[in-house]
Amino acid sequence: MSPDHPPGLDLDRLGALLDRERPGLVNGPLSGRLIEGGRSNLTYAVSDGTAKWVVRRPPLGHVLATAHDMRREHRVISALHATPVPVPRTVLLCEDEEVLGAPFYVMEFVEGTPYRTADQLAPLGPERTRRTVLALVDTLVDLHAVDPGEVGLADFGRPEGFLDRQLRRWGKQLDASRNRELAGIGELHAALGRELPRSPAPAVVHGDYRLDNVLIASAEGGTDSIRAVLDWEMSTLGDPLTDLGLLVMYGMPLGTPDSPVSTTAEAPGHPSPAELIERYAARSGRDVSGVAWYTAFAWFKLAVILEGIHYRYTLGQTVGPGFDRIGDLVPVFIEHGLTTLREGLRKG
Repeated sequence: MSPDHPPGLDLDRLGALLDRERPGLVNGPLSGRLIEGGRSNLTYAVSDGTAKWVVRRPPLGHVLATAHDMRREHRVISALHATPVPVPRTVLLCEDEEVLGAPFYVMEFVEGTPYRTADQLAPLGPERTRRTVLALVDTLVDLHAVDPGEVGLADFGRPEGFLDRQLRRWGKQLDASRNRELAGIGELHAALGRELPRSPAPAVVHGDYRLDNVLIASAEGGTDSIRAVLDWEMSTLGDPLTDLGLLVMYGMPLGTPDSPVSTTAEAPGHPSPAELIERYAARSGRDVSGVAWYTAFAWFKLAVILEGIHYRYTLGQTVGPGFDRIGDLVPVFIEHGLTTLREGLRKG
């Protein structure tokens, strides 16, 4: 396929669908390209030469529909559009697999930059970096302040027993995708289970909330703002502090130079974990005294994800550079999790 006709995107069928369902929206032949950076679901930018849209669909050859639920993503973004949480406007949901080979949805294209590394943030300078990351916290507070019932998401998840189910889920994921011994991983999983906190009132949680899952746009005078929160495939109703714990984890330096997995924590001006926690607490009014558990859980979850990638690498199922170094990172994440659980989050 040519760059304008990437795999998984039949532009003729897509155009015919849009003409039928949204007459007048498209004003010319469509072209499309795959947007790099998509983790699981595939994301395409589509244009008629004047306007732009985004198409999201499951990966090619997907098996488990529940793992790539387009209806779910479309539903939460549509529900949040009228709230202070910035999300793209949805155009349509298509569950007819005859069109693209899988369910998909279309949304507006939002201009902005997803900052993935400290090096990418560095040109903003310390002050703009600090404001940008703190705005990320403020947007998370806005998300957790949304009343699920008021936006039609009262049945979007099962908050009761949420943390216990999450621990069991990731424990099973680990067992299903490993072929080596990992010192400390069982200890970390067991300790998290013994110290399970009591969850606050449930909220809409994003599930993968971090800087490179939002689009940042700059206005005149160097004012940066969050234009859209993306990648809602793990969203549900649950414990809001799981989002905070993950954000704090990504705000902590890994201490591994040239790592294939990076955080933005080393960028000049990046707020410390303590500042992120204090900002969230002050703006949300929530008790965050147990946030160390949630951060340790985030380290555990990422260790499981990385071990799964390493496992696929050993089976020859990965493509591209950097996968040979993923396995060495897993013990680093395990140790960070154990240390966080034992000692809490150091001030600084």
